[in-house]
Amino acid sequence: MTWTSRLGRTYHDPLHGAIGLNWNDPVDALLIHLIDTPAFQRLRRIRQLGPASLTFHGAEGSRFTHSIGVMAVARRAFDRLAELHPQLQPYRAVVLCAALLHDIGHGPFSHTCEEIFQCHHEHWTERILQESLPIRTLLDDFDRTLLPQLQQVYHKQHPVPCIWQLVSSQLDCDRLDYLMRDSYFTGASYGKLDLDRIIMALGFDPITQQLTVARKGMAAIEHYLIVRYFMYSQVYNHSKNIAATWLLFHVFQRARELLPVDKLWADQTVTAWLQQDCNALSLKQYLSADDGMLVYHLQRWQQNPDPVLSDLCRRFIDRDLFKTLDITNLAPEERIALNEQIRTQAEQQGLAAHYYVGLRTAQSSGYTLYHHGIKLQMESGLREISELSPLVQTIAQPWRRCWLIYPREVSSAIPVL
Repeated sequence: MTWTSRLGRTYHDPLHGAIGLNWNDPVDALLIHLIDTPAFQRLRRIRQLGPASLTFHGAEGSRFTHSIGVMAVARRAFDRLAELHPQLQPYRAVVLCAALLHDIGHGPFSHTCEEIFQCHHEHWTERILQESLPIRTLLDDFDRTLLPQLQQVYHKQHPVPCIWQLVSSQLDCDRLDYLMRDSYFTGASYGKLDLDRIIMALGFDPITQQLTVARKGMAAIEHYLIVRYFMYSQVYNHSKNIAATWLLFHVFQRARELLPVDKLWADQTVTAWLQQDCNALSLKQYLSADDGMLVYHLQRWQQNPDPVLSDLCRRFIDRDLFKTLDITNLAPEERIALNEQIRTQAEQQGLAAHYYVGLRTAQSSGYTLYHHGIKLQMESGLREISELSPLVQTIAQPWRRCWLIYPREVSSAIPVL
């Protein structure tokens, strides 16, 4: 729910409560105008977790709500740091705009879109900020140096590292919001964070100009990293999410094959997405696509004469997802042999095995030294958290799981492992 008055705008968020923006504050006024642009409003039509609502029925939040949340967390963190270190104050607009706009480049189904169409939302974020006239005009009118500084933040090249670390690092406002938000909407109770304690623990090192964490805040950061580890293993890489992504990937693969031979209806936008390099689309072609448009095509394609396309679309729309089998413990050659065996069974039942049976791998780690890692402020100086925390050392080990994906029609041929 959004409430507007002569004084400003209030966004009522289920996590952060009332997020108020004041017209009398120049930065707040800029944020309101940016939120009201068509490119940002489009994020209302992009689900934060792609097709994950087929697994977690409450996971229907949008990139819009997440982006507002990231801005709110960034404002809390930055304003506290700037109060302690006034030299940071001139960068307030940079941090808050970077936080608000960081996901504006996401395509339909969010990260799933990147897998299906090989597009990069970071690339599109930059293009939108540069090419979308309403956004570019707002940024330039506020400060001609604002857009170049946003680009420095997104490339992790801002001369004050703390500025980009608040937006994109191992401990940033983006991750803090999406872990809390995704946990809340998926019902994953182990995803709760002590946001207040984390923000209070954040610091700024004037010498290196990096974002730091007070030594007494290490436990809260360890908890945050454990939450991230479990969210990736239990939510983001859930087997049903993997199966849903598999279906979508193969729907559009089949659509690409049918379009050139005039066996597929698609509107101008989806035709462009199927035929062209996603990263080279025009701005209009990219921004015209959202979840609703692609789902509409899936609904239409259920009546397509091609049996593979129509069946895959029906399965996605009706949530008749493929089944999965964890075969991580099998040797690579055993996985390949099992995949071929089940494909043969699928072919015998009249199914196009390439679209119905396959292997998928999911990989993640709880912590890496991604762009300087997380620095603890010690009396002796800055120390990397993994040097001091045995727990962080443990979850830093990468893990990988391999899944066999198959339709229920061949379930009788699946071995018991």
